[in-house]
Amino acid sequence: MDNGFAIEALNLTKSFSQVLAVDHISFGVRKGEVFGFLGPNGAGKTTTVRMLITLLTPSEGTALVNGHDIIKDAYRARQDIGVVPEMSNVYVELSAWANLTFTGELHGVPRRRREARSQELLRELGLWEKRGTRASEFSMGMRKRLLIAMALVHDPAVIFLDEPTSGLDVQSGILVRAIIRRLNRDGATIFLTTHQMEEANQTCDRVAIINHGRLACVDAPENLRQAIESVQSVLVSFAQPSEALERDLAGLRGVLEVRKDGDKFRLFTDRPGAVVPQIVDLARSHHIELVSLNTAGPSLEDVFIKVTGIDVSIGEKGGRNGVA
Repeated sequence: MDNGFAIEALNLTKSFSQVLAVDHISFGVRKGEVFGFLGPNGAGKTTTVRMLITLLTPSEGTALVNGHDIIKDAYRARQDIGVVPEMSNVYVELSAWANLTFTGELHGVPRRRREARSQELLRELGLWEKRGTRASEFSMGMRKRLLIAMALVHDPAVIFLDEPTSGLDVQSGILVRAIIRRLNRDGATIFLTTHQMEEANQTCDRVAIINHGRLACVDAPENLRQAIESVQSVLVSFAQPSEALERDLAGLRGVLEVRKDGDKFRLFTDRPGAVVPQIVDLARSHHIELVSLNTAGPSLEDVFIKVTGIDVSIGEKGGRNGVA
């Protein structure tokens, strides 16, 4: 019976010798959603994904991908999976066209269909004019687009993307995110691993955060932010900031922590309404022009820090102070 899940992890567990890398986790990814999978290095993220795409056999439990058990029916599960790895695995001595048609052949796609699909994908991803060019001559962004095409040539129902914009320039990153959204609009289920909080916030319907092999939370980004609503902040920028000004900001009543975010200061507080007028008075006393002043709720990064308990302090300031 169809339960609405494209991926369903059932008590999924993986041990390496005495190390429990993934600790009896269960979750479901709904058909047609973009699902983000986040976690610190060593949290069990990669191990979980490698089990889901049938590259690792679970020590306990199992998972269903498009209804196929990854242990009992691994071949059928693989046929419904497309994988875009973080590290490029294109065949650099082959042309873009040869990479796609060869990948289609490996997946058992009939010749006429794989050639038609290869042409379609190369045109959609802006690589048609480069179809005869060897992949060794491609930029990193072009290789990423070719990897996505290779993952789609057999029309998978579920697509796994590992850090899809890692190492890309801004333009290529925007293009890849647009491709992900288009794939999702066309009905594909996307399982996305990323270290970029803003990418997850912009792209994902729901996110799961894994830490020490266990799921810390699974929910929509906005719901997770509301769950820690106490982590509020005031974001302010000045025309001519100084170290003395930063020290005075930290001393304002109700300010718990101060973080420098680029050309802005972020003041963490549970009383933003009381802090805002103090900032205005402080700017006036320092004879410094206020450029911008906004209040903000918790970010997905704040959620990540809170649920994983990671230490982001630097030096002797403690907390988030001084963290870029």
